[in-house]
Amino acid sequence: MSQPARLQPLIPRRPPIETTLFDFFKVGPGPSSSHTIGPMKAGNDFLERCRALPDATLARAAAIHILLLGSLSATGRGHGTDTAVLAGLLGTAPEHCQPGMLSALAAHPEARHGLRLRQWEISLSLADITFGPVLHDAPFSNTLRLALVDAQGQPLLEMEYYSVGGGFLQWKGWTPPEHGHPVHPYGTMRELHEQLDRTGLTLHELILENETAITGMPRPRIFAQLEDIMDAMYDSVRRGLSASGRLPGKPGVWRKAGGLLERAKNQPYLVDRFLGKLNAYAFAVAEENAAGGVIVTAPTCGAAGVMPALLYAMRQDLNIGERALREGLLASAAVGFLAKHNAGIAGAEVGCQGEVGVASSMGAAMLAHARGNTARVVENAAEVALEHHLGLTCDPVGGYVQVPCIERNAVGAIKAYNAALLATCEEAHQHLVTLDAAIRAMGETGREMSVKFKETGEGGLAVSIVEC
Repeated sequence: MSQPARLQPLIPRRPPIETTLFDFFKVGPGPSSSHTIGPMKAGNDFLERCRALPDATLARAAAIHILLLGSLSATGRGHGTDTAVLAGLLGTAPEHCQPGMLSALAAHPEARHGLRLRQWEISLSLADITFGPVLHDAPFSNTLRLALVDAQGQPLLEMEYYSVGGGFLQWKGWTPPEHGHPVHPYGTMRELHEQLDRTGLTLHELILENETAITGMPRPRIFAQLEDIMDAMYDSVRRGLSASGRLPGKPGVWRKAGGLLERAKNQPYLVDRFLGKLNAYAFAVAEENAAGGVIVTAPTCGAAGVMPALLYAMRQDLNIGERALREGLLASAAVGFLAKHNAGIAGAEVGCQGEVGVASSMGAAMLAHARGNTARVVENAAEVALEHHLGLTCDPVGGYVQVPCIERNAVGAIKAYNAALLATCEEAHQHLVTLDAAIRAMGETGREMSVKFKETGEGGLAVSIVEC
């Protein structure tokens, strides 16, 4: 009896994926990669551009004007966008941002800060930041316009930046940086399978070979940086589990991770104990993110709890070895790359299906691969997790990455575990929907989704919980 054909989408051929591991997995402050890490990078980049101006130009500099547009304006205060831009302009890069720095800046909104431009100095304050219109004509929702001006308000340097999700930054006139090209090019999961069949490589080996070809990094260095990323994930779980009290912001949300873990340990059934602990791990990182702590974009800050929770559980509770964990993380990157390349990973562009949905998909792939399954099973696990997040809106209450975001990370981790379980228990060839089809559906859904449900705080739970 013939087997049913897998349902393949009609995706126009695009250039191959050239995203690198350490562009994708970034260490930085929460609560939002597009609202915090991207804008901080923009501020830092603008600072360097100002410092490169001629002396005659810098001698006339009097102020920096900052305009936030789109969801950066709508929910920027709750997401820490204003403090992130300021920190970047003051010389702080995301990977060097200390926990508590952004909250310290927010605590004194009228304070003036000296910004050094070689031998000249101008002062800067959160009050210099303007929250502009949500609807605008720039090519990306998350847009920042920065201008260095003279005493008469005439611009000396102007830049328009786009925070495109996951901490990735572009700007008007941006062109991709020069680098190598993947030795095994692919732009879809179907093409990735073709490369795997052609080369006989495992999924993680193919990702490694492409990483070396694109970046020139030798394997020992890649492994060392992967270990740093994994250690940062573990640290974010541990910090979150040990913290208590209320999270910053008007909603007054209590941290729950530590309490969830203690109660999970006392559950009478083994499966409840494990799932309870997985919930606690995801809460721990999502709460750290909400507090502006240091986390890893996987693929974003808003979804930062899913992957670390699974990774921590795989190590601590499932006794999966370090090599398999690393290989699973590499496999998860392939899924994240595909989602970013063919749809999007920013809540402002496609809703939370692109954040928690993609994180859950990546987590399912990581677990399936680490347990030694074939690439087809890994794909099926990723597809199941993503399929059952399709249509998920981004509707943060009060503009804070807390409600529903924290619980959503925990649910995404549980869905990832179940998706991997489903994929490993079914006959792989009987799975009809491809990951390419699910990603295409996510992209189409995101394009059709109202702006109210894309990180603007103008729809969904953000307006249903009126007391916030």
